[in-house]
Amino acid sequence: MSENVVSRAYADVAVGEELPELAIPLTRTMIVATAIASRDYQDVHHDPSLAVERGSKDVFMNILTTNGLVDRYVTSWAGPAAVVKAIKIRLGAPNYPGDTMVLTGTVTEKRDGGRVEIKVRGVNAIGPHVTGTVVVQLQGSDA
Repeated sequence: MSENVVSRAYADVAVGEELPELAIPLTRTMIVATAIASRDYQDVHHDPSLAVERGSKDVFMNILTTNGLVDRYVTSWAGPAAVVKAIKIRLGAPNYPGDTMVLTGTVTEKRDGGRVEIKVRGVNAIGPHVTGTVVVQLQGSDA
């Protein structure tokens, strides 16, 4: 049975609208597998003893995975017709195995051409892991 997925329309989005929270469990397997899948072979993303030797408490998530999760978060809200135009993120506290990152977002701007800017934040037990903005183009505009 397939689920009917609906895309957000530009006209139906309001500045100040909050996206639903998304909690992402951070497993060791997820952190290692996504680093390898994104061809990031830095040992701090897959080898716990070398990560500790380099000053970390454990392996930690790479930026490409964080970028992908932010993209997934916003496009899950926006729907399959949305087109990501820009992602600008900054990393903070590392995402370690055994923690959970909770993503939140708020629509901060509607631009001409159907573009919507969303402020995104991902927080774990240590503090903010990722902050930034995503710009998506939504259907239903004259662009």
